[in-house]
Amino acid sequence: MSKTLKVAAVGAGYFSQFHHNAWQRMAAEGLVEFAAICDRAEHKARAVSQRIGIDRVHTDFEVMLDDVRPDLVDIVTPPPTHAGFVRAAVERGIAVICQKPFTPTLDEARRLVADIESRNGTVFVHENFRFQPWYPRLKSLLDDGAVGDVYQATFRLRPGDGQGPDAYLSRQPYFQQMPRFLVHETAIHLVDVFRYLFGDVESVWAQLDRLNPVIAGEDAGIVLFNFAGGRRGMFDGNRLADHAADNRRLTMGELCIEGSAGTLTLDGYGTIRRRPFGENRAATVDYDWNDVDYAGDCVYLTNRHVVEHLLSGAPSVNTAAEYLVNLYVEDAIYRSARQGAKIELDAISTTPAAEKAD
Repeated sequence: MSKTLKVAAVGAGYFSQFHHNAWQRMAAEGLVEFAAICDRAEHKARAVSQRIGIDRVHTDFEVMLDDVRPDLVDIVTPPPTHAGFVRAAVERGIAVICQKPFTPTLDEARRLVADIESRNGTVFVHENFRFQPWYPRLKSLLDDGAVGDVYQATFRLRPGDGQGPDAYLSRQPYFQQMPRFLVHETAIHLVDVFRYLFGDVESVWAQLDRLNPVIAGEDAGIVLFNFAGGRRGMFDGNRLADHAADNRRLTMGELCIEGSAGTLTLDGYGTIRRRPFGENRAATVDYDWNDVDYAGDCVYLTNRHVVEHLLSGAPSVNTAAEYLVNLYVEDAIYRSARQGAKIELDAISTTPAAEKAD
């Protein structure tokens, strides 16, 4: 593979702008050639091409792949299109970044991963939350013992964008039709972050609710996690409520991590604070991050992570096979909510253990 990756992208909806901006910046840095854009709505694709300065515009994904022959294709389309697009790219030996949700169901994800592996394909899921700069900083603090032995963590998701009949319509209208919403679309981010920060998930217990009647799926809920080593976690999500922030989509909520030597908090402004055990004042933790595009420039950071892996063999995370673990946890959360029971998982393999209720 050459030192400059040829990249093509499919999707020209709301969130794709952050991907396109990232590729444009990496093109300016000499890492990639952003060669083509595809969307079934030609006027949307042409609008992107004019803004970014791309000559090739397509409305058919497979035609674009055959015409452009990219090294890497970025799939930024709704979930039902993902499996077909991924297979088309892998069959042609093209590496893939695929937006999440990866597929609509766990069974589809299993089949897709099996197909990818049978062809030795290279596919990454665009799980960008762990690349939000506050999480690597929190990870380094935990690794350095900033709170001692971690007891528990709570994330309160409060974007405040889910009220009323027009909820989500101005940005991502398909949110209203998703039969599984809060966990499948949003909390999956925190499943990945929690695994990154605290280790393997051993069990979950969940209660999920739909508060806004205009949407099909759940939009509020609480999920309790038990992690290997005795750590505990809670995801407390409510898309109708908000939190203090200039941009409530920056962190989407607030995180508190408690341990034997103190407490770490993350607020809606991206500020991390540490309060030592036994003291009353919390000190601000210094770290650098860019308030660019989406959530601390995490789309650029995610895409660059993949590019660096493809160009130099640098370590990578969230391959399609690795991402299945998150989807097993997601599936267990929904089963727990249906059954009103704690669901145990096998924290070593990626296969759910037999279900059992306390």
